[in-house]
Amino acid sequence: MPQKLSLVLTTTLTLLDQFQTAIYSPPQKPAPNDTDDAKRKDDALSLLTASSHALHSQVTKLSLLTITAPFTHSAVCTVLSALNESVLPSLVTAALLVNPDDFTKAFHAEIQILAKAALKELAALIGEVKGVADKKDKAQSEGKKEEDLSQVEKDVVTVATGRVWDACDVLVDVATKGVVGFVIRRVEQWRDLVKDAVEEIEEWDPDEDDDFFDDLLGEDGKDAGDDEDDEDDDDDEDTAISHARKKSALRVLKPVAQVFSAISTNRLKNAGNAPVASNAGIRKLDSLMLNLYSIPEDIDEVAGALYEANWEKHTRFLGKIKDDAAKAVGLVKAPWGAEGTEDKFTTWSKTWLKVVDEVSKSIDETS
Repeated sequence: MPQKLSLVLTTTLTLLDQFQTAIYSPPQKPAPNDTDDAKRKDDALSLLTASSHALHSQVTKLSLLTITAPFTHSAVCTVLSALNESVLPSLVTAALLVNPDDFTKAFHAEIQILAKAALKELAALIGEVKGVADKKDKAQSEGKKEEDLSQVEKDVVTVATGRVWDACDVLVDVATKGVVGFVIRRVEQWRDLVKDAVEEIEEWDPDEDDDFFDDLLGEDGKDAGDDEDDEDDDDDEDTAISHARKKSALRVLKPVAQVFSAISTNRLKNAGNAPVASNAGIRKLDSLMLNLYSIPEDIDEVAGALYEANWEKHTRFLGKIKDDAAKAVGLVKAPWGAEGTEDKFTTWSKTWLKVVDEVSKSIDETS
């Protein structure tokens, strides 16, 4: 292999390794400057989008040069040099500019993950390119005529290229939609999980569980003796308690399920950049996501408690779900940047809080 290509390939792989670590370096807190805040945020996302597009383009060239005979060392060097000197530093710089103070902790973490994934996939592709270069050079050193790659070898390079493309496309999509678009997507994902979890609880029938165990016992259960009637009475009482617990859970969970769509529709969609126009807005978005993200898993815990007849756990998680949902609603009850003013969502939130406080009494009543 020509010394220049060997050096450039080694440099690319070394940079990719270093950049994957650099992306997770502690973020630098930006100097406060209200006049430059909006521009700084736009510039970071614009650079992330542009560098992702550039990576996509250079990878396409690299892939074609690798699988098409003859293998041209100088052309491959040109593409790799562009990656090393411009594209990769720009991508990493953009990722580092997306700091938690300007973009929320969750968005910052998402960009870190996605950027590292793009670099990791690129490293895998570069490894395949190096393998092809080594093979071509070995054939040349042995005086053999250069042959086309087999279809299997071409497919390996093409698949690796496709993975880099996918990583770039995801980065572009997230950067283009920005922080608010990212939060909307998260809230709607959680909404769907909550909907499924609540439907599962609705479909659960404690009576069917009793029938299942009766069927499992089979004929042996019919000759249990004089205690059978007493056991049936106990089972009936347990089933009645389970029904009451299920009812109290659904009375709380159904209003909670409404929160996700209500917040997304009234406080995120069509809000423009208002939610991220100030540091206070960024902190509010962070708190909003923090309160909403655990609700789907907590509802699963409630479902598990119902199936296990673990009423302490049932009560504890229902209370947590109610509190987290109420905090989320309270955070955004006023329009963005207009504390002290009210709109239709403010009115809705007040009604919702009253309803949830009322139905939550059933949790204590069944405890």
